[in-house]
Amino acid sequence: MTGRLFAVVGPSGAGKDTLIDAAMQVRADLFKARRVITRPTESGGEDFDGVTVAEFDRRRAAGEFALYWDAHGLSYGVPLSIETAMRQGRDVIFNSSRAILPHAYEIYPTLSVILVTASPATLAGRLAARGRESRADIEGRLARAEYDLAPGLPVRQVSNDRDLGAAVTAFLTALQPESVER
Repeated sequence: MTGRLFAVVGPSGAGKDTLIDAAMQVRADLFKARRVITRPTESGGEDFDGVTVAEFDRRRAAGEFALYWDAHGLSYGVPLSIETAMRQGRDVIFNSSRAILPHAYEIYPTLSVILVTASPATLAGRLAARGRESRADIEGRLARAEYDLAPGLPVRQVSNDRDLGAAVTAFLTALQPESVER
């Protein structure tokens, strides 16, 4: 049996990591890919491995990443451990960039995409509360919040605007695409 791969995308502040973490509490069978990011670990936010640019480049050259991309002045990598987990029959979930989805779908044709959304006001409040970005950075992120995904990808949308319980339920349903009528 082969596990499934779920890429979670959405604008900064939509609550992707919150929903992933909530799903992990309910579904012990999920494997959450711990991303490698060229950002100091102590900068907070999601649980990730912070590395230098040189270390990231070394790992990429060594073939240690199943997927990798650059965004917002940082490099992101998803370790090859996702393939081991899928071979073990576990469903794998990772916080992704929309830009890599077509490439990821070519490599992993059973990939499913979960698009997490929230209103601009909700996004602005969450980004400000993080305290990681300047006002100009937040405005830039909000300007990029509305976007289209590449056509042909299997996408399920989850709104995480107000009621977290409802969003978690919708997210868990999106992780069971076979139970959702088309």
